[in-house]
Amino acid sequence: MRATSDPPRRTPRPGVLLAAVMTGVLVVAMSISGTAVAVPSIGSDLGASGAPLHWVVAGYNLTFAAFTLVCGSLADLFGRRLLFAAGAIVFAAGNAVGALVGDILVLDAARLAAGVGGAAIMASGGALLATFFEGAARTRAFAAMGTMAGVGIAVGPTLSGLLVGAVGWRAAFLVYAAVGLLILGGSLFIAESRASDRPRVDWAGATTFIAGLALVMFAVIEAPEAGWTSPEALGALGAGAVLLVLFLLIERRVAQPVLDLALVRNGPFMAWCLATLTTSVGFLGVLVFLPTYLQGVQGVGAQTAGLMMLMLTAPVLVTPLLGGWLVTRGVPPRGLIILALLFVAGGNGLLTVLHPQIGPLALALPLALIGTGMGLSFGITDGQAMTLVPSAKAGMAAGFLNTLRGGAEALVIAVFGAVLTSVVAARTGSVEIAARATAGDLTGPGSGALAEHLTAAWDIASWGVAALSLAATIGVAVLLARRRESPGAVREAAGTEDDVVPG
Repeated sequence: MRATSDPPRRTPRPGVLLAAVMTGVLVVAMSISGTAVAVPSIGSDLGASGAPLHWVVAGYNLTFAAFTLVCGSLADLFGRRLLFAAGAIVFAAGNAVGALVGDILVLDAARLAAGVGGAAIMASGGALLATFFEGAARTRAFAAMGTMAGVGIAVGPTLSGLLVGAVGWRAAFLVYAAVGLLILGGSLFIAESRASDRPRVDWAGATTFIAGLALVMFAVIEAPEAGWTSPEALGALGAGAVLLVLFLLIERRVAQPVLDLALVRNGPFMAWCLATLTTSVGFLGVLVFLPTYLQGVQGVGAQTAGLMMLMLTAPVLVTPLLGGWLVTRGVPPRGLIILALLFVAGGNGLLTVLHPQIGPLALALPLALIGTGMGLSFGITDGQAMTLVPSAKAGMAAGFLNTLRGGAEALVIAVFGAVLTSVVAARTGSVEIAARATAGDLTGPGSGALAEHLTAAWDIASWGVAALSLAATIGVAVLLARRRESPGAVREAAGTEDDVVPG
């Protein structure tokens, strides 16, 4: 394998690198799942509901998804350690501001900034692992990365619930800010690495991608209140679609694209990307909106809701390592990922048992299936995907993979929330009442009927996610089957033999 990165400026310290990257992955994941539990308290404290409140979670995921792809390429260009440190600074600052503000729109802006920092941490962290580890060591490193993401997802709701119940929602953001500063300190002891070639930054591609995704997200989140056929929603959706098409056209023509479309033509690589997208779609809607349902419909506190979410998140804590262990023992990754995707689809289908009086026992099976599928995916998808790309494009590939994951998470939060709000609005005849119900406020006369309306909306959303997950599972199976039929296709799509990272 020929060298594709500059020699490190200092001696690599694998232990420090692993600790810093894993801590970054942990806190970025915690910031997604933990904030979801705090949403009802934030809404009550700041007098917010509907779209402004949805942006607290969706905005973070939006900028995380949009900037992960950009940060991956910038890491290859300017330095992976440099982007990692810059991400830690922005992440810490965004969360510190979020803990202090008294206005929902300012909080939304702070969450958008924190998402940019999280994107830089995740993209450059994955590229650093791909650069300094090879073979079985890389497989173990990415399995550990998946495990830490699982830990973050698992402890986020519980820790946030405990903090919100004890000292308020602002404490959770302060914890994230403090950990961001800790990551920054660790980055000072990591060796720098970047691609040997110095490509020009594809600003046109980056700008059209970020703006296009933002407009689509804006349209989906705002549509339930503004109206799906309103000029505001249709205009934003149309403009976003045009910009995303323009992004693809730019990437086909620019000499140094932010996204090399050869990655998209790499069938096996895209199969693993589709797999991680599917598990995110099947997991995030439940993660974000079920705590609000439990607090609003059943009247439980944030602490209880966080503990109940362990049925979903605890499997994500342990199954990534199990997935990596099974692959290293010879279990075919293809069969394992198909099983994981079927768990996610089946769990969402079974979640239609949800009703206002449901107890933890009835929720255990569907939540455990979804969490197990997500955890198995965490343990194998990144490592399998990264073995299929040239090492010189490690940052871009890691960025693309995490962009798909983050983009799916952002869109499913937006769409899931929009479906809940739209169905409740159609059944009650009031967008305002629907927005309050989706935010967990079911107080006042007619609360029982409103709970039934919200439950019906959940049934529709769950069936939709289950069907979408099943269709994507079939797509993953077809793409990976083609790889088995044509072993040379991977090398042809990804690059020459010397370029491909061993694994």
